[in-house]
Amino acid sequence: MTQYAVPLEDYRFVFDALGLGELTEFDGWDMAQQDVVQQIVQEAGRYGADILFPLNRQADEIGAKFENGVVTVPPGFQEAYAQFREGGWPALTGPVEYGGQGLPFYLQYILTEIMAATCMSFAQYTGLTHGAAMAIEAHASEELKALYLPKLISGEWSGTMCLTESHSGTDLGLIKTRAVPAKDGSYAITGGKIFISAGEHEMVDNIVHLVLAKLPDAPPGVRGISLFLVPKYLPDENGAPGARNGVSAGSIEHKMGMKGAVACVMNFEDATGWLVGEPHRGLHAMFTMMNVERLLLSAQGQGAAELAYQSSLAYARDRVQGRALSGAKYPTLAADPIIVHPDVRRMLLTMKAHAEGGRALALWVMKHVDIAERHPDPAEREKASDLVALMTPVVKVWLSDNGSEAANLGVQTFGGHGYIREWGMEQIVRDIRILQLYEGANGIQALDLVARKLPMKGGSLLLRLTDPIDAHIETYASSADHAEFIQPLVAIRAKLEQATALLRAKAESDPEELGAGSMDYLKIVGYAAQTFIWSKLAIEASERRGENAAFYSSKLATARFYIGKLLPFADAHLVGLEAGAEPLMALDAEYF
Repeated sequence: MTQYAVPLEDYRFVFDALGLGELTEFDGWDMAQQDVVQQIVQEAGRYGADILFPLNRQADEIGAKFENGVVTVPPGFQEAYAQFREGGWPALTGPVEYGGQGLPFYLQYILTEIMAATCMSFAQYTGLTHGAAMAIEAHASEELKALYLPKLISGEWSGTMCLTESHSGTDLGLIKTRAVPAKDGSYAITGGKIFISAGEHEMVDNIVHLVLAKLPDAPPGVRGISLFLVPKYLPDENGAPGARNGVSAGSIEHKMGMKGAVACVMNFEDATGWLVGEPHRGLHAMFTMMNVERLLLSAQGQGAAELAYQSSLAYARDRVQGRALSGAKYPTLAADPIIVHPDVRRMLLTMKAHAEGGRALALWVMKHVDIAERHPDPAEREKASDLVALMTPVVKVWLSDNGSEAANLGVQTFGGHGYIREWGMEQIVRDIRILQLYEGANGIQALDLVARKLPMKGGSLLLRLTDPIDAHIETYASSADHAEFIQPLVAIRAKLEQATALLRAKAESDPEELGAGSMDYLKIVGYAAQTFIWSKLAIEASERRGENAAFYSSKLATARFYIGKLLPFADAHLVGLEAGAEPLMALDAEYF
C-alpha cells in the first residue's frame, strides 16, 4: 500500500543548502526563520498525512459526481476543506493588507507538494485560488480588490482560470467567448470554456472565475484578449453572495486520473463580469500569475515522486524474492528482500534522485520568485525575474516528466501488485499523467523556452542560469575534496554552451529546427540546472557529514547515483539536437 510521511529532515537541509534564510532580510519576511518554517512544514505534513491521505483512495474509487448542474465532491472533502481554512492555509502567502500571512512564496510550493503527495484530487480544489488572487491583486481595480481578495485569501471563496475552449487550446487567439460592455461599467460575458478545474462545487460560498474573452472592438489574435472577473454569485451590497450569475457547469469530464477532482465545461450566458487590467491586455494580466502557478503546479510531479519513492522503499524492504547475486544477505529468511537486487536499487535511487533533486531545484527557482518580489535592489529583482521566466518551462517539464517516470518505476518496483488497484501505485500513475498536459503541454513549454525565452533581452536570460553555475564552479575549482561534484558540472555546462550555439545556428537556416530541437534542448538545460543543484547539495552534505551520518551519507550516495547513472542521458539529447529537423520533417504527411 502507499505510504507517506513529510520529509522534514530534507526540507531542513534544503533550507540551509539553498540559503532560504537569506529571504528573512527582506522587508516583512523577518519571521520566516528556519524554526518557524519547520513548524509550518511539520503542521502542513500533519494536515496532509492525517487528514488528506486517508481520503486519497476513496476519492479515486468514488469520484466526484455531477447531477443537475451540481458537483458533489467525494466523502470527507467538505470537512477537509473546512480544516484547510481553519488552519489558515489559503492565507499562507497572501498579502497582509487583505488578511494574508504574507510569508515567502516558496512555502506555497512546499504546501502544494505535500497536498499533491497526500491527495492530488483535493489539491485541485485549492490550487488556482492562489493564482486568481495574484492576478486580481496585480491588475484589478481597488474596488474589486477590496471586495474579492479578502474572501479568496481566507478561502471563503475559491478561484478558477477559464482559458481553454473546445476549439482553442494553447492557441488562445482563437477563442470565441465575447464580452459586451454594459452601461454600469460591467460586461456581459457569453461563451463556453472547457477543462476548468474546480469550476463548480459546493465547498465554498462563491467561486470567482477569471475568464479570457474578446471585446467587440478586439483586434484579431492574442492581442485582442481581455480578462474578466465573473463570480458564480453576484455579491450584494454587503459583499455576501447574492443572485446567481449567468454561469453554470454543463458537464464534468470523465478523466484518466484525479477522479475526485472535477474538470468542468463552463457555460457563460450574459454573465456579469468586470474587466481586470486594461482592454486587450488580458494575456498580460493572466501571465502575472502563470509563471508562479506553473512552478507551483510542478510540485504535483514532486509530490508523486515522493509518494512513489516512500511507498516503493517500504515495499522493497518488506518483499522477499530471490537471493542476492553475491550470496544470501538474509540467510535466516526464505529469500532476500528485493532491495538487495541492483535493478530494484536502480529504480529506488532514480525515484529518490527525482524526489530530492527536483524539490531542491524547484525551491531554488521559487527563492528567486521571492527575490523578484522583495529584493530592495531593482537590478536584483530584474535578474531574479529573468531567471524565473527562463526556468519556468524547464521546471514544469522536468518535474512533470520525472514525476511520471517515478510513478511508473513505483509500479515496476511492486511488480504485479503495482498493477492492481488496491495497492495504490497505479493511481499515482493515472493522477500525475495530466501534469505533462495541462497549463501548457510539455511540448509547448519546450517551444516557449527556445522561441521566446532564449531570444529575450538579446539572449541574456540564459546568463541568469549560467552565471551562478560559473560562480559555483569557480568557488570550488581548486578543491580536490569536491572535484567529483564539480567536474561533472563543468562538463554539462560546456554541453549547454555547445547546445545553445548549435540550436541558434540551425535555427538561422531553418525555423523548423527550433521546434525539432526544443525538447532536446530543454532537457539539456534541465540537466545543467539539476547538476548545479546536486553539486550544491552534495558539497553541503559532505561538509556536514559528521552531524547526521546516515542522512548525509544517503544524500552523497544519491548525488553520486545521479551523476553516474542519470546525467549521462544528457549526451543522448545532445546527439538528438545535432540530428536536427531532417529526421522529423523528411516524411511527407500523407506517408505517415
